[in-house]
Amino acid sequence: MKQTLFLLSLAFLSFSIAHGLNPNRCDLPNQGSTLQVFHVNSPCSPLRPPEAMSWEDTVLQLQEKDEARLQFLSSSLVAKKSVVPIASGRQILQSATYIVKVQIGTPSQSMFMAVDTSNDAAWVPCSGCVGCSSSVLFDSAKSTSFKSLDCQASQCTQVSNPKCGGNTCTFNMTYGGSNLLANLSQDTFTLATDPIPGYTFGCIQTTTGTSLPPQGLLGLSRGPLSLLSQAQSLYQSTFSYCLPNFRSTNFSGSLRLGPVGQPKKIKYTPLLKNPRRSSLYYVNLIGIRVGSKIVDIPPSALAFNATTGAGTIFDSGTVYTRLVEPVYVAVRDAFRKRIGGSATVTSLGGFDTCYTVPIVAPTMTFIFDGMNVTLPQDNLLIHSTAGTTTCLAMASAPNNVNSVLNVIASMQQQNHRLLFDVPNSRLGVAREQCSS
Repeated sequence: MKQTLFLLSLAFLSFSIAHGLNPNRCDLPNQGSTLQVFHVNSPCSPLRPPEAMSWEDTVLQLQEKDEARLQFLSSSLVAKKSVVPIASGRQILQSATYIVKVQIGTPSQSMFMAVDTSNDAAWVPCSGCVGCSSSVLFDSAKSTSFKSLDCQASQCTQVSNPKCGGNTCTFNMTYGGSNLLANLSQDTFTLATDPIPGYTFGCIQTTTGTSLPPQGLLGLSRGPLSLLSQAQSLYQSTFSYCLPNFRSTNFSGSLRLGPVGQPKKIKYTPLLKNPRRSSLYYVNLIGIRVGSKIVDIPPSALAFNATTGAGTIFDSGTVYTRLVEPVYVAVRDAFRKRIGGSATVTSLGGFDTCYTVPIVAPTMTFIFDGMNVTLPQDNLLIHSTAGTTTCLAMASAPNNVNSVLNVIASMQQQNHRLLFDVPNSRLGVAREQCSS
């Protein structure tokens, strides 16, 4: 069986560079409204870890961040707020998994910002920031188009915990294990070849902790300060992306903004509206097939419920798909049955379906209202670099009272084109190799 290598270590990245990676692919010219998307650990990423971790440590770290992110996504379900907070009262971790290069200011300054489909506002570390971990900071004093927003600006009511200091609108928030204080500001954001004047964002002044994406975050959700809302006239609230596979040697996916150039042959499922979680991309997952058989899942475990926040979302910031316990147990048991009883099941951290012998995994199909998405082995399994351990790359949602979300995560999205068509309230998925 062709092994899928789970290559998130710097050792492999160095190997890739030494064996034919073309560094020029890291800085290809932008085309129209399309940006390159890089995995944070790719050779093209300035944010990749300085030291290689073992495969086991990498998997465990990503899984820990995933579990924390699931609690973030579920944290406001009982708060009855339509604007999603960055975190609940407890400190959690999140991971910047995919990044794009954004030009900010006049003249422009380059920042590699995390793309996040479940967050709204953009924010970047600014010159003079106390506690920021990145050596790359946005210097607002060098931009002739920069301005701070005062407390009378309408955007000041759209951020969390707005305050006034010297008539400048400031806000603070918690993101992962970090707290940040930012000035609400505006400047020109240039995405690919598109300048967006007067883009509202948070200019970070102070931060504590190490959880922030080092060079900032670009929100792609449906909230009032997201890219879709602020550039609605330019992009018509439409975008798509193809996320590169972890094992790709060039890690070059794409983020395509606006309706132009989007795929014609693509299947859609309706986007669902939840007023209490209006930023999230809910869809109706109605079943899961393992191999040729549909798994017996209680309908209530998949049902969308705007009151409780239950249902299924697509999220770019979660690495491994998480399913609520009744769904995951049913899918896991069907997967194990197809593998067969002769292969001993082991565990690795929160992954409870691992094997130390070669296996041939069945396909898995997510059945949505209006479309089916069948996942090949590359989207289902993670393998150790030594090839001795293989795990099903899914897990149960964290066991707490607010964990009612099924999250279709980035590993299961890789090498698919996901099209978010908000005006027509639909999400499309089609296979596309963007990791060659």
